[in-house]
Amino acid sequence: MIQIISGEKGKGKTKFLLERVNEAIKKANGNIVFLDKNTKHMYELHNKVRLINVPELPVDTPDEFTGFLCGILSQDNDLEEVYLDSFLTIAHIDNMDDFGKVLKKLNVLGDKYNIKFTLSVSKDEKDLPECAKQYIDISL
Repeated sequence: MIQIISGEKGKGKTKFLLERVNEAIKKANGNIVFLDKNTKHMYELHNKVRLINVPELPVDTPDEFTGFLCGILSQDNDLEEVYLDSFLTIAHIDNMDDFGKVLKKLNVLGDKYNIKFTLSVSKDEKDLPECAKQYIDISL
C-alpha cells in the first residue's frame, strides 16, 4: 500500500508525516522505518522508529534506491511500515518517468510483503504523473 502526502516545499508535509509515524508506532506490532535526507527530525520521532539518513549511503540512482529498499525489507521480517520524507530527493528522482517506475516497484513490494509506504513528495498534486494520483492521501 502506498500513500502520498504532496505539496510544494514548505507546506508542512513533514509535520503530517511525523504525526503519522508517531501514531503508527503506538499501534504497530512490528517495526517502522523512517527514511530521510538528514537527521534533523531524529528527536521528533518516537524512539522505537528506525531513522535512516539515506545520503550517508552510496545510493545515487532510482534503481539503487529501490535496491536499497529491498535490502531493508530482506533484513526485517517484522517490518510493517516505511515512511519516506523528501522522497524525490532520497530516491534521486529527477523526472516523472522515474517516479512512475519507482512507484510501481513500491506497489509490488508493498503487496508482496504487506508493507505500507507513506511518501512525502515536494510537488503540487497537479504536477504529479497520473499513476501517482491514485495514491494521494493529503494534498497541501
